[in-house]
Amino acid sequence: MIVSISQSNYIPWKGYFDLIAKSDVFVIYDEVQYTKNDWRNRNIIKTAKGTEWLTIPVNQKGLNQRIYDTKVSFNNWGKKHRGTLQVNYAKADSFKEVRDMVFDWLSTDAELLTDINTTIIKGICKQLGIGTRIIDSRELNLVGEPSERLVDACKKLDASVYLSGPAGKNYLKCELFEQEEMTVEWMDYSGYKEYPQLHPPFEHGVSVLDLLFNVGKYEAINLMKYARK
Repeated sequence: MIVSISQSNYIPWKGYFDLIAKSDVFVIYDEVQYTKNDWRNRNIIKTAKGTEWLTIPVNQKGLNQRIYDTKVSFNNWGKKHRGTLQVNYAKADSFKEVRDMVFDWLSTDAELLTDINTTIIKGICKQLGIGTRIIDSRELNLVGEPSERLVDACKKLDASVYLSGPAGKNYLKCELFEQEEMTVEWMDYSGYKEYPQLHPPFEHGVSVLDLLFNVGKYEAINLMKYARK
């Protein structure tokens, strides 16, 4: 049983979905502190002038605010994002194929950031043929310090492997997993193929929407490392 755990991100890049695809269970861990200027409420797209951020405006009330408590502060953010995507991707080969689906996600009236992100993440997984079970960490009633909570999640899910992004090497206490006879593995994000992308030079680290708009959902599956039917 392979388990991965991560905070929800707004329209994440393709690597986020490969992490999910390589896991049997993916835990959305939004019990932690909301961090400003991070991936929780924004991501990058390609434009004729270079990369551009799409950002959901949110209310932040204090340093201890949790991601799952973070609310949208501007109700028309979705209309703005739809307009930006229309302007910059209308000429992409598969824009018409996936436009309505994406714009439906961005027409939500949800107030909580975690709800918006989770809906989009699950929707994109479906389009990429990813059948991984996705759960909210709050279902697990986690206890302990940060690394202990990750171990606790893995134990409650009967995991044999905890799959972490490479950034976890900077903070993860691997010995805690070893004590519970669990192996820690590190996600490898190298080796992605390029695809026909509007507005060169090519950039891998943009929202997965760039991949979907440019090649469509079926070819997108073939360009992922693990999300293959």
